[in-house]
Amino acid sequence: MTEKSPAPHRRNAAGVSALAERVLELLASGQATTRTELAELLGAAPSTISFTVSQLVTHGLVAEQGTRSSTGGRPRKVLRLGGTDGFAVAADIGGRHARVGVVHPGGGLGDVTTVPFPTAQGPDVALPTLVEELEGLAAKHGRELLRGVGLCLPGPVDVDSGVVTLPSRMPGWNRFPVREWMEERLGVPVSVENDANCMAVGEHSVRPAEHRQSMLVKAGSAIGVGVIADGRLYRGATGAAGEITHVQVEAAHDIPCSCGNTGCLETVASGAALVRILRERGLGVDSIEDVVRLASDADPEATRAVRQAGRYLGMVLSANVNFFNPDAVYLGGILSTLEPFVAAVRSQLYEGCHPLVTQRLVIERVRLGADAGVAGAGLFALQRAIAVRLGAARSL
Repeated sequence: MTEKSPAPHRRNAAGVSALAERVLELLASGQATTRTELAELLGAAPSTISFTVSQLVTHGLVAEQGTRSSTGGRPRKVLRLGGTDGFAVAADIGGRHARVGVVHPGGGLGDVTTVPFPTAQGPDVALPTLVEELEGLAAKHGRELLRGVGLCLPGPVDVDSGVVTLPSRMPGWNRFPVREWMEERLGVPVSVENDANCMAVGEHSVRPAEHRQSMLVKAGSAIGVGVIADGRLYRGATGAAGEITHVQVEAAHDIPCSCGNTGCLETVASGAALVRILRERGLGVDSIEDVVRLASDADPEATRAVRQAGRYLGMVLSANVNFFNPDAVYLGGILSTLEPFVAAVRSQLYEGCHPLVTQRLVIERVRLGADAGVAGAGLFALQRAIAVRLGAARSL
């Protein structure tokens, strides 16, 4: 049978092939390095992939670098992004601190550290100091090689406009033009994304290629979920996919939530809830770190509270797992460092999900640990830098 010629593919507003964008995303994340792997992951004909890759090579967006041996065939040419000496700097922003680092194409991390970040004082106060930190990192690795900057924010993000929308724990940030503000000062493309989504993408980049459906649960001061569907981040119609923290649960009764409603999962299963609960029980805790320290020291009251929070999270999560039927559930955030919490979530998922759903379900802590958000934010930054370059390649 004669193989068909490469078919035309849908193009975006810049005239760029959607298939070319996916090829670059997979190369940037390190999930694929050969034409064969690209064809398998994208379900496309080898000739179509070869045609797309050749066009990307022509425009300098992809380069061939050496070969890899294969069983029963010719050695496969290894593909990389054009100009792999470039890098991104990224920041995973929390309530009082930011974790910053350097991210290379393929997801390699370097110089990751934690710095103060006064989120509650608003963007006008917090962001200038962060710019200094990121500039210092970039200068250390060669400022001229900086391709982009990624920000991982603890609230809903409008990705198209680069702003945070209705954040319950970021006073003064609503509708602030974060991306525009950062790009004006740094002079490179800036990506702004929700923290759970960044963690999901970062973790997905280091997981087996066959795990194409996954859910990453960030259990910190609040609770969020990043969803990977068919190998790509799924944001939903308005970018709010995975917002389970405000699902109402019977156990929460009428406890006020940061969203303005009452009875949300956040009020009984989050780090902020655990601080409140343990204070009410007479323990001297001021932060989620205090809760973790007590539970790690096997304090009975803290351990019971942490285990119950895991059960509540598992109950809500089981409904979503039954519906989505993922390959894996990855647990991240500071509460995932506590074994009683992880065990309670896992137990509730096995109890609340259909046997077919849990038959091959992987339930594990994130491999990247506290660096998952930095990795994901950096990969988003590299992808945005690629998109900017693709915008000039309208003939692709």
